[in-house]
Amino acid sequence: MSARTTPISRPVTIRRAVGRDAKRLTRLVRTSGAYEGKYAAAVAGYRVGPDYIEAHRAFVAVGADEHGGRVLGFYSLVLAPPELDLLFVADEAQGRGIGRLLVAHMQSEARAAGLDRVRVVSHLPAQGFYHRTGAVRTGTALANPPAVPWDRPEFEFRIPPE
Repeated sequence: MSARTTPISRPVTIRRAVGRDAKRLTRLVRTSGAYEGKYAAAVAGYRVGPDYIEAHRAFVAVGADEHGGRVLGFYSLVLAPPELDLLFVADEAQGRGIGRLLVAHMQSEARAAGLDRVRVVSHLPAQGFYHRTGAVRTGTALANPPAVPWDRPEFEFRIPPE
């Protein structure tokens, strides 16, 4: 089994992000392999600051048994209007189910907040992931140069009541 398809072998905990996570989350965004080449400009100056973490429902997946709780991924849920604003999994942790854990956690948070739908404007290389995790394609977000000079697929997670 390759490293990209190895299931989670160590316990993973999802916890609320805190201000001191900001630098690690920013680094995760800026070093994401999904944003190499022509996509690099979209995240080159991106910053996940403590103010952002405080303003939104941001959660991190950390290795539960690793010293210091290494950040394996994170997401941010905006409540109004409902949107999965950010979802990143560390390159070396991809293919191990962490993204699915984060999506399931986001859906639980959305349900608890009384949401019935959550919009996602997907990065092109991530559209297959969103489809596989149950999101439904709803349209296309048009390019927004200079930061994002390409159209992006829009998805929606439908959040059923419990």
